[in-house]
Amino acid sequence: MTDTASRRWATLPPAGRWTVYLLLIVGAVLLPSSTIGEFMSPESDWSTLLFFPIGGYILLAIGLNVVVGQAGLLDLGYVAFFAIGGYAMAILGKNLGWNFWEILAVGILLAALSGVILGAPTLRLRGDYLAIVTLGFGEIIRISARNTPAIGGPNGISGIPHPPTLTEWEIPDVEPWTSLGLGGVSPFQYGALDMRPYYYLMLAAIVITIIFVKRLERSRVGRAWAAIREDEDAAELMGVPTFRFKLAAFAIGAAIGGLAGVLYGAQATSIIPANFLFIVSALLLSSVVLGGSGNLPGVMLGAFLVAWLPERFRELADYRVLMFGAALVLMMALRPEGLLPSRQRKAELAEGTGGMGSMGAEVATPTSAPGATEVVSK
Repeated sequence: MTDTASRRWATLPPAGRWTVYLLLIVGAVLLPSSTIGEFMSPESDWSTLLFFPIGGYILLAIGLNVVVGQAGLLDLGYVAFFAIGGYAMAILGKNLGWNFWEILAVGILLAALSGVILGAPTLRLRGDYLAIVTLGFGEIIRISARNTPAIGGPNGISGIPHPPTLTEWEIPDVEPWTSLGLGGVSPFQYGALDMRPYYYLMLAAIVITIIFVKRLERSRVGRAWAAIREDEDAAELMGVPTFRFKLAAFAIGAAIGGLAGVLYGAQATSIIPANFLFIVSALLLSSVVLGGSGNLPGVMLGAFLVAWLPERFRELADYRVLMFGAALVLMMALRPEGLLPSRQRKAELAEGTGGMGSMGAEVATPTSAPGATEVVSK
């Protein structure tokens, strides 16, 4: 089914594709409607969930997909870049009084620089060794924030300023906006009561990030990442500067994580180290693998489900977490390539690489002899 949809999409003329893109954006703009929220989140405020965790997880998963899905590097400490963006918003906004838009640029740059600092000495490692180092980096950032009194220690930082209002223009309180529950909304006026303007800000960031990532994927950089993911040694022998492109993947993925952190900090008005636990990195990695690592629509779908399902079934209390975990295990057993895998990723799985390049995710193929092991040169 997914192969048929991919072939139809590939043969669709540009005008048809742009029509689909426009309809998707219009649908996303209408998502905060109270009518939709009554079904999607009967126990919680729907517009708040749309901003975070749903919107935040989608943006973070897009960034992690650059590292994991496109370059084939296992990163278990991705939450560190999210924390760096959040603390940049808190420190520069509250303590130094910077404007939100200035902090946004600086937060992205700081996160990208952190990705370079992490990657420069560690990206010569592979597989499980790289995963352990990135996991340690994530914990170092969180523990350092908790043990640093200058940035609030375990109590974090509160009183983070909201983004400045761009315009007080309101959506007219007439049909069809009234029926959709959007009449009278000021989408560019940021305060503490209405979460919909923050959602639209997050939506704009997601759209811009998708355009940026897709252009990278179709460029020389994206082709180099694909070669590294499939066989790093072969790529290096063919003249691809693998270290440079892996470092670029870390920096770009980190920058997107920093962007999400700044947006989160601006809405939350208060952040603490406990917001940036390892479980966030684990859920983001689950989103990428569940949706279809390397395939952007699949990754976004996976992030949406991972963020939304536990909230949708909140009435089940702690059992919702048990059911969610069981669903993930079942999904990985029955469809390990993900919900919406790319054809290239399915081919890699068929060859026994697990669709993850040289990340230690090798799986047996139907033609493999029982008990046989595949030797991967390092």
